[in-house]
Amino acid sequence: MTAHPSTPNNDVRSLAVQLRAEEPDILMFQYSLVVDMSRVRVPESGASGRAYALWEHTCFEAFVAAGDATGYHEFNFSPSLDWAIYRFSGYREGMSPAEIGRAPEISVRRGDDGLELKSAVRLAHLADLRDVRHLRIALAAVIEDDNGGLSYWGLRHPPGKPDFHHPNGFVLEVACS
Repeated sequence: MTAHPSTPNNDVRSLAVQLRAEEPDILMFQYSLVVDMSRVRVPESGASGRAYALWEHTCFEAFVAAGDATGYHEFNFSPSLDWAIYRFSGYREGMSPAEIGRAPEISVRRGDDGLELKSAVRLAHLADLRDVRHLRIALAAVIEDDNGGLSYWGLRHPPGKPDFHHPNGFVLEVACS
């Protein structure tokens, strides 16, 4: 992943993500941030729960759409173990908390040289993604530096300001069984 040109963070040595679809309806995300942890602000782990505005601090994100649908879901995973899942009816339209049957499973491993966050999301309880054979996905992250500044990371950035919701960011295609 790369930082948006307007929000660099030279302390981040690398930020990578692995994604895989597991049977029958699970998306597995693994984000690996390599950085001197004294140079970034990372929320402390606590009790896992739904939370809001996670993107105001270090947070890992995924935007998931079914095939050619205009609607999509936004997944937010915090190193605090908090999470959020929103549904959008179109580009930045119709945002609402998604109804889910089971919270994402999140685990975090921290070290002096970075952190790794893993999350598993079950798609069966998300009506727009249930039984879908083809997904389009945008992967992103927000990294807060030790001064409170935010850098925005993604696989692809559209022209202009950082915008993870932009259709051009949905560059991964995943076939589901």
